[in-house]
Amino acid sequence: MSQTNLVYQVEDKPSWGKTIVFALQQLLAIMAATIAVPMIVGNGMSTSAALFGAGVGTLVYLLFTKFKSPVFLGSSFAFLGSMFAAFGGAASMSIGYLGLIIGAVFAGLVYVVLALLVKQFGTGWISKIMPPVVIGPTVAIIGLSLSGNAVANTFGYSSVGDFAASAKVMNLHVWMCVIVGLVTLLTVIATSVFTKPKGFLRLIPFVVGIGAGYLLALALTGIGYAAQNDALKIIDFGIFQNAGWDKFVGGWCPEFTFIKAFGSFSDGSDFSNFGSYIGTIAVAYVPVAFVVFAEHIADHKNLSSIIERDLLKEPGLHRTLLGDGVGSIAGAFFGGACNTTYGESVGCVAISGNASIRTIFVTAIMAIILSFILPFSTLLASIPTAVMGGVCIALYGFIAVSGLKMIQQVDLGDNRNLFVVSVILIAGVGGFGMKFVLPHDSAIELTEIACALILGILVNVLVNLKKDKKEEQPQEVEETVEAKEE
Repeated sequence: MSQTNLVYQVEDKPSWGKTIVFALQQLLAIMAATIAVPMIVGNGMSTSAALFGAGVGTLVYLLFTKFKSPVFLGSSFAFLGSMFAAFGGAASMSIGYLGLIIGAVFAGLVYVVLALLVKQFGTGWISKIMPPVVIGPTVAIIGLSLSGNAVANTFGYSSVGDFAASAKVMNLHVWMCVIVGLVTLLTVIATSVFTKPKGFLRLIPFVVGIGAGYLLALALTGIGYAAQNDALKIIDFGIFQNAGWDKFVGGWCPEFTFIKAFGSFSDGSDFSNFGSYIGTIAVAYVPVAFVVFAEHIADHKNLSSIIERDLLKEPGLHRTLLGDGVGSIAGAFFGGACNTTYGESVGCVAISGNASIRTIFVTAIMAIILSFILPFSTLLASIPTAVMGGVCIALYGFIAVSGLKMIQQVDLGDNRNLFVVSVILIAGVGGFGMKFVLPHDSAIELTEIACALILGILVNVLVNLKKDKKEEQPQEVEETVEAKEE
């Protein structure tokens, strides 16, 4: 393999002072998405508990992967529909929380079974059905599919839907958000490009960028309050007034999912239809676990290309699957949401050049500690959407480029490869996703990434059917000639 461009490899150990700053950068990269899942699901879920669950899930993952895979696990958006099903089919709120844990166990068991199959039969079959011509554009799609969110955030909108509904009308507030977002992005770029090679600042471009964007947003917000102009108020200080102390037990401990779930056994909840409810949970969670399995492979292929070590071989796909699955169960036990490897974390490794496992370990510990320090976690949550949008343009872009780099080793002059790459890119960018409606107003959703990957695999098998038959014949002839010579 070529010499890696990483400043810190997996086993390297930066000083503890530097590691804390690197960990803060990782935490900033994954924070918004991790706490967004419980905010979207609602039903009283605690964002602090989700952050705690992400930290615990990451520690479990690191243990299973023998501390060789540098990636953080955060709340998975793929299971949003499943989580809605848990609450929609529950006889009471507390049973809904119990359903979150049971659903995570179902999903985790799928990973365990897949890990056992991989352990038994190896990963050769995966490399055969998902060669670089398939996995490369799929990784690119992971980044490109998130591009709309990054742009919407930069314009100050929390979702692509809100951004589309705005018809891209540029009022003063939107202009201010765009300026803040672009200042953040340009600061990240300048820090990564113009600072001293392998210097400390070059390793923390996101911390510098977010700091610059936040300070600008703070100045504009201060002017907005002084001039009584809401258009200039980029930071929502109301978040400090509604910090969510009601989501804490005794004012200091996050309201963990298992606390509410176990409350169902003492609050007189109706368990008469619990059997059918379990069936609903299984149908809502198990199929999604198979979808996330495909994304799991794509993420680890991408991370492998960045650190130039095949994680599917060492520590092994069976270990990464076990870590992800058991980590999801642990994460849901505390925070309610299943966990998954985060593209934002992978992008942070790629841009900063820091793959030190010590950084990921400290990030997990930091997430656990900060979940108990409400003022600090609230401060992190107050980072404006526009600031995170500017950061995510770079993060998601690096994910997309990582996938495109994998395609470089593919001969696109061959129409067989050209069709596979074309189908995956267009299906993924075009939004080729499917949703299957279930009882209790829940649904199973096949994401654009999953559908694009499935289509890519099918097309790759189709276009190579005739090729495989042609290649078998010369090989047989060669073996016959060798036998005669002997």
